Amino acid sequence: MASARRPMPARTDAARAGDAVIGAYASASVSAEAAAFARAVVARAGPGTGARAKALLFAASRLARFGERVGLELRAEVLLHSSVIERFVVEEGALSPATRRTLRTNLRALARALEAHPRPEPVPLPRERAKAPYGEAEIAGYLRLAAAQPTVARRMRAAALVCLGAGAGLVGTELRHLRGDDVVRRCGGLVVVVGGPRARAVPVLRRFHEPLREAARFAGKGYLVGGSNPGRKNLTDALAAALSADPALPRLEPGRLRASWLSECARLIGLKAFMQAAGVRCSQRLGDLVARLPEPDEEQAVALLGGTGEHPDRAAAA
Repeated sequence: MASARRPMPARTDAARAGDAVIGAYASASVSAEAAAFARAVVARAGPGTGARAKALLFAASRLARFGERVGLELRAEVLLHSSVIERFVVEEGALSPATRRTLRTNLRALARALEAHPRPEPVPLPRERAKAPYGEAEIAGYLRLAAAQPTVARRMRAAALVCLGAGAGLVGTELRHLRGDDVVRRCGGLVVVVGGPRARAVPVLRRFHEPLREAARFAGKGYLVGGSNPGRKNLTDALAAALSADPALPRLEPGRLRASWLSECARLIGLKAFMQAAGVRCSQRLGDLVARLPEPDEEQAVALLGGTGEHPDRAAAA
């Protein structure tokens, strides 16, 4: 008795439109052999729409034309090899970078569709999102809790933790290595001098100037958040726990303190207005743009982010 065959899934109207595009494909810019290669491999891939079929046909015919030029066989297992695709996109210098990226993406998709035993697709991983910043009232609540600690040392270190996180965006190793004399007044504001691989001077947001200066005077040449070994990763845990004692406040997290600083800096420089005006939704290219700008000096950075409007040298002279 003959076994029953599984019925083939019905072709949708969009897929049939793709079949029609493939069957009618011809291009004056490539040879008949290159066009035939493109029709054959794209038909095997079975694109779901006419638009997708056109995109794959364009990429496959361009690749076949390249193969003819360099003396490769017009066979899928040859031309759709990853090394050939890479050589093709590198040597097609007359095309714009965006077009070359699109061609590579389409050719890689075509190669995957034609594999006898396709490799499993990578498992999508959740993208890490920015932590939510604290509100002004929550930051004020943490500072009140810091001021209510039982000893002077605990009060100063707790205040330093909040001010360095929410006022200067510092966390982790940079935070633990800071000493009291790393907090200095200059350029009309308060600056934290950060050492290490990313050494820089960070202007402190104005509302944190006084509590941080007081904590820095107390620490002197000692560490601002305490301890004798800044390599300890849990050095700030006890301070964070003490500042999480109020059930009306969320748990204190250094990462959220940094997010609060980032959010306030973005507001001060008008980042949201700029991104809306430019139609930019992702910051991927902002780094490329910023790299072309002149380096701001410290006085400009302090004036923008943490200046008091009064230069200490001019104030002393007056």
